[in-house]
Formats: sequence, C-alpha cells, structure tokens
Amino acid sequence: MTVIQDTATRTYGPYARLAPIPRDLEGVTAEWLGGLLANRYPGLCIETMETVDLHNSHTTNLRVAVTYNDAGKAAGLPEHLCLKANWSGQIINNNTDICELEARFYYEAGSMPPLPAARCYYADWDGDGSGQGVVVLEDLADAGGRFGHSTDLLGIEGVARALEDLAKLHGAWWGDERLGQLAWLPRSMDTPVDTDQIALMRPYVDANLKSGIYNDVLPPWIVEDHSRLDRVYAKLNKWAREQPGPFCLVHGDSHMGNTYIYPDGHRIWFDWQLCRVGHGMRDVNYFMIASLTIEERRAADRQLLDHYRQALIATGARDVPDRDVMWDHFRRWPVYGIQAWLQVEEWWGQNGRPPTERFSAAIIDYDSAGLLGA
Repeated sequence: MTVIQDTATRTYGPYARLAPIPRDLEGVTAEWLGGLLANRYPGLCIETMETVDLHNSHTTNLRVAVTYNDAGKAAGLPEHLCLKANWSGQIINNNTDICELEARFYYEAGSMPPLPAARCYYADWDGDGSGQGVVVLEDLADAGGRFGHSTDLLGIEGVARALEDLAKLHGAWWGDERLGQLAWLPRSMDTPVDTDQIALMRPYVDANLKSGIYNDVLPPWIVEDHSRLDRVYAKLNKWAREQPGPFCLVHGDSHMGNTYIYPDGHRIWFDWQLCRVGHGMRDVNYFMIASLTIEERRAADRQLLDHYRQALIATGARDVPDRDVMWDHFRRWPVYGIQAWLQVEEWWGQNGRPPTERFSAAIIDYDSAGLLGA
C-alpha cells in the first residue's frame, strides 16, 4: 500500500508557519516580511519596502527601509532593518546549519543573561533539515558607531579592552549547567561544521593553497605538504574535545569584522552562526592574533592573556584555569585561525593576507603543530 503524506499540515519553525522561508531573494517581499513579523507582532503589515544595501556571500545581509501600518508603528519597530538568511543561491556542502543556528541563538537570547549582541526583532527557522533560518536585526548603520573590519589593528591597549568584553561574554555563562540543556547549541570542535570545516570549504582552501599567493608567509610545512594542514587540524579538534570544563558560551568567529562599537565605546558581536558550548580560548586566540601586529603579539601575548584571565575572574567565574594552562592552550589554537582564513575569497570583501600572515607567524613562534603532536 502506498502512503501519501499530507503536506498541507506541514508547519515550519517555532511559529508553526505554513510555508518555508524563501530560498532566494525573489521571495523576499514586503508582503512576505510583513507576514513573517506578524507572527510576533499581531496585525503588523509592511506597506512598502526598499533595498538599502545587499551583501551576498555564503549568507545574505539585506538592509531594507520599510513603512508600517498602524499596528507596526504601535509595535515600535524601526524603519530600517537588517535581514540575514541564506538567499545567495550557494549551498555549502549539504546545507550546513549556520543560518538556523544563528536564528536559534537570537530566539533563545531573551532567556540568557545579557549578551553583547545586536538587538533582534524576530528570529525564525524552518527546522526541516535545510538549515535555513532568518533573523531581523537592528540596522547598526543607524546607531552612530562603527563596524570593525577583519584586518583592523587595535594595538595592545585596544586588544586589552576588547578582551574585557570577551571575558564578560564568557563569564555570563561560565560553568553554567544550563548550557548542557540547550540541545540546539553544538559543542565546540565536536560538530561537523567544526571538525569538517576544511572539507566543507575545500574549494576555497585548495584554491588559495594551490595558487601559492601565501607561500611567502605560510609555515613551511603547509607549503611543502598541503594535506598536513588537515592532519594538524584534526589533532586540534581531538585535543580540544579532550579538555575538561568549565565550559562557557563561545562566539566561535570572533574576529574584528564581526564587531560593532557604539559611540560610547561599548562593543557588541554579530554573526553568531558558529556559536558553541566550549572553551573561551577559541575566541581569545582568534581575536588577539588577528588584531595585533606580529611584533605586538610577540611582545604582549602573555600579558594580555593575564589581563583576560583577571577580567574573567572579575565576572565571578570560578575554577578559571591558571595562567600556565591558559598559555599552553593559547599556543595550540592558531591552527584554527590559519585554516579559517585560508577559506576566505577576496570577493567576499575581506583581505585574507594580513590575518593569514599573523596566524602563520604565531604557529611558527609557538610550534603549534609540534604541541599537537602532528
């Protein structure tokens, strides 16, 4: 007997929508966006919508200007919004779930301690295995501050201040048992988007390695044997999984290009698509090495780690690893950064050469591959 599924009863996401999120920009209309927001703000309609800016890479950032009906105005939503989803037409190896994960993060953020993130007006995902999710955020271009860039250099004092912000993020959920109850939040370096990251982004990594454009700065062992990077990265994953807690909420992609600084100096983080339960050193290492010159990092790395550790303790975090353990861990994590930046294509609007050079120098200085036994 043939069983025919009644697809008319299929619903999507936490609001039980009857239709999935559009897969391309053609479906992103004023009518669709108004209907989406009405799930949270009853009666809301969007009367007009204009595109202000569009950036497509493996995900989409769409800034729009909208006008509302009376219900929308009463809800207090701004006229400028930023939408994030995967409308680029690109599928990254079987629909990795980064858009769904970010939507879940913002949806759940209201039940979390205050976090340094953009204000979110709506978050939703399909939950059908596609990995599609959408968030509707404040348009930070209107906030009077400035966006960071992945190649920005902050200097030693600037990095010290930023590490205080990371300590607040990590301290908010430090050792909190509730982290283990968030089934949607992956364990750092123990989920395919982490463990298979090089494989998932293989075309970009191979293109950069085979072109030889970074051969003058990469560790010689990568230039001589591209496949060794896979083996060393696998060792980092294994080592990270074996480390005990305490665990915390990890941003997962903590370079300057994912930060915004308000006029009062307050820093927030966006692009929570790689958020994890894990060890804060992943964030600390990734941020510090990318935001300092090689000479600055060599001169102040241990001093800055001590500063982060004291800032973390000041949040009330308990059982914080001692400074020698932190230093031991810090020296291994540049391997994560080098593989991440070898994925970057210039047309994404990011210059991969400066961070690639900085992470390469750190790997050589710290003998990261040797410490990992690879």
